[in-house]
Amino acid sequence: MIMQPYRPVTYTYGSMSTSGMPAAGSVPPQVASGGAMTPTGAVVSGAQPAFEQSYIENILRLNLGKVGTFYMTYENNSEWNAKIFKGVLEAAGRDHIIISDPTTGQRTILLMVNLDFATFDQPLVYQYPGVIGAPPVTR
Repeated sequence: MIMQPYRPVTYTYGSMSTSGMPAAGSVPPQVASGGAMTPTGAVVSGAQPAFEQSYIENILRLNLGKVGTFYMTYENNSEWNAKIFKGVLEAAGRDHIIISDPTTGQRTILLMVNLDFATFDQPLVYQYPGVIGAPPVTR
């Protein structure tokens, strides 16, 4: 019996091999961020929706410039485990909020992970611009 070294067998399906690597001589298609592909590997191009999803950071972004009160909880903190911040909403990202004190101009970065809820003393904009039926954005 002659022993030969182990060589995995690669079967191709379309332009990809079963090992998940591109087959010899093929280049995977370029896909834009957030783009879609069909099971056969074709890139689906189409207009993306003209609205954002209802995540807290997007709602906060629609209301930049408004004064809000932000209730935060900090677990395992020996000095304080809950704190309230009030200020003008300047920016909101996926993981943070930036507010400023209107009297001193001091800016504070708050982490979203600590946010319990926020209150505002004026109406909030919640309709996303560009969505049919949404009123125009006024700030």
